[in-house]
Amino acid sequence: MPNRRIEEWKWTDLRRIVDQAYPPAIGGNMVADKVDGLMALSPFGDMASARIVFVNGVFDAGRSNLPENITVGTLANSNDANFSLRDGDIIDALNLAYASDGVFLTVAKGKKIEKPVELVFITAPDQPATITTRNVITLEEGASLSIVETHVGHDEAYVTNCVFEINIADNAEFNRVRLQEDGASAIHLSGTSVNLGKQSKLHDFALTLGGKTTRNQGFVTFNGEESAANMSGSYMIAGKQHVDTTLVINHAVPACESRETYKCVMDENARGIFQGKVIVAQDAQKTDGQQSANALLLSEGAEFDAKPELEIYADDVWCGHGATSGDLDENQLFYLKARGIPETKAKALLIAAFAAAAFEEIENEDVREIFNDLAQGWLDRREG
Repeated sequence: MPNRRIEEWKWTDLRRIVDQAYPPAIGGNMVADKVDGLMALSPFGDMASARIVFVNGVFDAGRSNLPENITVGTLANSNDANFSLRDGDIIDALNLAYASDGVFLTVAKGKKIEKPVELVFITAPDQPATITTRNVITLEEGASLSIVETHVGHDEAYVTNCVFEINIADNAEFNRVRLQEDGASAIHLSGTSVNLGKQSKLHDFALTLGGKTTRNQGFVTFNGEESAANMSGSYMIAGKQHVDTTLVINHAVPACESRETYKCVMDENARGIFQGKVIVAQDAQKTDGQQSANALLLSEGAEFDAKPELEIYADDVWCGHGATSGDLDENQLFYLKARGIPETKAKALLIAAFAAAAFEEIENEDVREIFNDLAQGWLDRREG
């Protein structure tokens, strides 16, 4: 298991965090009476055209409503699944070794799927366990698809390991929004590998609210020119929650654009980490790669660690990065209080505005409203 002597894991010592046995779960070993209640936590049901549900890492046909016009399969029923493995990636290796199920989605050439498809991952084992799913999404040339993805679980200890392989062909567009509300004792490990073709687009946004420890990894490779990728997100955490976001964007070809934008809110003794790396190959001229990580620390015990990196071998590029951390702006707080707004309410307004700025990266207006409501709910619980 990786430990803090390994550079990319220096702030998230997984060997120490996984401090007990979490054997691979059997899908049937669940707290059955909690599953429907957890299912109801997903906020995307009314806006999605279809729903694909996994319970303890196993496809649940009874709770699913499969999409039309999309080829759908599951890992458990596949005899010819082919996967790629990232060298030295422990999350990917563990996932490939222990994956119990997962979804395959393929959108045919030129097919435009208008309404989002919802993926729900429910975790409710009856004892500490590891739940592992591996998913493959393929968009053929000129296709488009939107995914809304929810991870929910009960408060018992478990490890969830969820990996996505995403292949976006020429002139295709993929939108993905993820909500992580795992249980308070959960360890959430996720990995996303994306390959982009020519003139293709990726929009990926992740909101993290739950879990004890979260490690989100993203790897994007540009294989075709004039493509764009936006990997953004936010987390709102408190107590002793620990969230680590690690992204690597590989500009292997010229004239592509990447954006990494994170806005993070931490209270009490929570700890947030952002590691972002942009690699520009020697032939990848006209690259535009930008990173930004901003943290709002609401207490003396909160911590934010940022390590933005640029590894550039070309000479005609526009690349930059920035990272900030601090508490609420005293001048803004004074301005609101001077107009009769109580201090608690004034702080909540400023925090909500900070989070809302991150949600502007989401293209779907309905999803933005849902995330604004979730952020307000988090603030209400903090005030309570």
